Amino acid sequence: MKFRVEREVLAEALGAAARVASTRNNAMPALSGVKLEVIGDQLTLSCTDNDLSVQFVLPVGGQADGVVVASAKLLSDIVRAGADGKVTFESSGEEVHISSGRAQTTVATFAASDFPHIVLASAPPVTLSAPLLSEALRQVVRAASSDMQRLPLTGVLMSAEPEGLRLVATDSYRLAVRDLPGTNVLGHGQKVVIPSRALGELQRLLNQGDEVTLCLAEDRATFAVGNATLSTSLLQVEFPNYRQLIQPSYPNTLTVAREALLEAVRRCRIFARETTPVRLEMTATALKLSVITQDIGNSEEEIDCSLEGTEMIVGFNPDYLAAGIEAVTGDEITIQTTDPQRPAVLRGVGAEDYLYLVMPQRLTV
Repeated sequence: MKFRVEREVLAEALGAAARVASTRNNAMPALSGVKLEVIGDQLTLSCTDNDLSVQFVLPVGGQADGVVVASAKLLSDIVRAGADGKVTFESSGEEVHISSGRAQTTVATFAASDFPHIVLASAPPVTLSAPLLSEALRQVVRAASSDMQRLPLTGVLMSAEPEGLRLVATDSYRLAVRDLPGTNVLGHGQKVVIPSRALGELQRLLNQGDEVTLCLAEDRATFAVGNATLSTSLLQVEFPNYRQLIQPSYPNTLTVAREALLEAVRRCRIFARETTPVRLEMTATALKLSVITQDIGNSEEEIDCSLEGTEMIVGFNPDYLAAGIEAVTGDEITIQTTDPQRPAVLRGVGAEDYLYLVMPQRLTV
């Protein structure tokens, strides 16, 4: 195998692929590798951990067809650190030689036969807007859990609703729900749970094109955008009943400038520790934020707001609160509450297709 390609193009693809390669499976070293296959002037670059896989198809100057598998992280680091311009890959025996500028590097390879076959979903394709899906994933994936001991919470629910497609994620401390009206990719009443890790990687790829093609089978989903194809197994779990957390209406609604609130929470967060809440004192004309951390210090701030309903003081985890404010769109945000012990809902003013629910935190002082 031998080919030449622009270093920057290859570095971007290798970087994305290396994030998917396994770092844990010592029994199958090839899973930590990237497969480089050249046919003519086309390079297919693949990585997988058996559950999640990604492939890139790149135009190259092919000089000899062939296949090699080598450490994905190592190749990514080498190419990223190389000189600008063309980089050349050439395999010889159980090694691959990399030339970049005046630098020459040799890397040991794995047996290509040990690299797993990449499985794609076999289902009719559906086309979606890539920017629309990217924004929805940005808003929702952040609320999923990374705790593999709570497997159902590590996924994102995609469900068919009467109005279109709904995406939902929760880690039991917050909940994100995004509706895509008029988007139909599932059958009536159908729902699937896609690993949030896979959707996080997909979000990184969605800037490569205006459209993304989704193939959704019973146990697998495949997304194709630009020169990239991502495929993931689905989670065969029962997603929690999130609907019971959302009330049809809330008696109290506070409206405040989104950017001002986000900056205030970020400043208060400087004094917060793992269990330290940020206090929100909601009054008719002002929202007072404060953090009191024993033996460290405190922070207080006040911003303008309007309140319809009862004045109250509520405590929140500042990281979860900031993540919700970041996810909401628009110049103004509403915080809807029932009482200080029940979840609050954040929405952008005029943006009813997204909500972020956050559990309150008990205040001790």
